[in-house]
Amino acid sequence: MSIRTTTRTVTFRHPFFLDTVGRPLPAGAYEVITDEELIESLSFPAYRRIATMMLVPGQMSRSSVEMQTIDPGELTAALEHDNLTEQRAVRIIS
Repeated sequence: MSIRTTTRTVTFRHPFFLDTVGRPLPAGAYEVITDEELIESLSFPAYRRIATMMLVPGQMSRSSVEMQTIDPGELTAALEHDNLTEQRAVRIIS
């Protein structure tokens, strides 16, 4: 079984909450790590996501970092909400 790992950075402009993390998180840039496994029974390369993790500030100290397993759908929804919040703020200022 072949596994590939991809990393990307997502940025939140406002504090946010993910149920899978269980606590509020501050605005900022977060590293998201996705592990995918190769589906070997196909005649072309295709991958299935097996885990999505995010590096978040530690609970005890801001200088520590924890890797939390997260729901990618919840992350997408939080990013969309953050973007909508930003758009509303721009409209109010304009």
